[in-house]
Amino acid sequence: MNREMLAPINSFKLYAKLTGKKKNKPTVVMDAGYGDYSKAWDSVIGELSEITEVLVYDRAGLGKSEKSPNRRTSLEMVKEMKELLSILDIKPPYLFVGHSFGGVNVSVYAHEYPEEVAGMVLVDSTPVDYRERFLPTMTSDFQEAYRKQFVREGNYEEFMESLGQLKEYEETLSMPVIVLSAGKKDHYSEASQELWNIMQRELALISSKGECVLAENSAHYIQRDEPQVVIKAVEKLIKLHSDEEVETISAMNT
Repeated sequence: MNREMLAPINSFKLYAKLTGKKKNKPTVVMDAGYGDYSKAWDSVIGELSEITEVLVYDRAGLGKSEKSPNRRTSLEMVKEMKELLSILDIKPPYLFVGHSFGGVNVSVYAHEYPEEVAGMVLVDSTPVDYRERFLPTMTSDFQEAYRKQFVREGNYEEFMESLGQLKEYEETLSMPVIVLSAGKKDHYSEASQELWNIMQRELALISSKGECVLAENSAHYIQRDEPQVVIKAVEKLIKLHSDEEVETISAMNT
């Protein structure tokens, strides 16, 4: 099954594409990085949609989606994503896959609606203390280029506000989370790469069932450089979910 649509979210429309069949498994919902849209997942959708239903979409103002009147922070984007899932009548549980800034969005969603989320794969996701802890270790040219990129959706301040929103949650999540860390980042010194790896490992602490996997041959787009790493992480979480369901059913029957 392959269904494309422009879904009405209040005063604007979001483009979404649904592929595959659910088969009593969680729906995989994928959220791209800053300024990216659904095509960022083309390298993995085919295989994943053979396992279960997969939803990719363009955030407001990107790809084929219309602009939103709402501020471009994670909390607003999560509200829009929840509305999209409701309009498309896609029922939880969801298995979120978030790349870069998309990882921040899906993490906010998991904190807001933990009962709806079966698990998360964070693909080289942005750490909440990126500006304070990581950015100062890079060259001034890198820092300037980093700040200048924020023109495609929310501005630099809104992006940092989103990181702050995620930082405010104090509870540890209980669903399984797999953090995928890019081991071959562009323009990173050995020290910067090591710090990045450390911060990615720390990201896994968002959940009591968190783990970190190093994608040794990947730059930032792990889904393109090593698509199997992303696919295997999703497969692992789907298996964990089905195993849990079996345990629950057997416990009810004893």
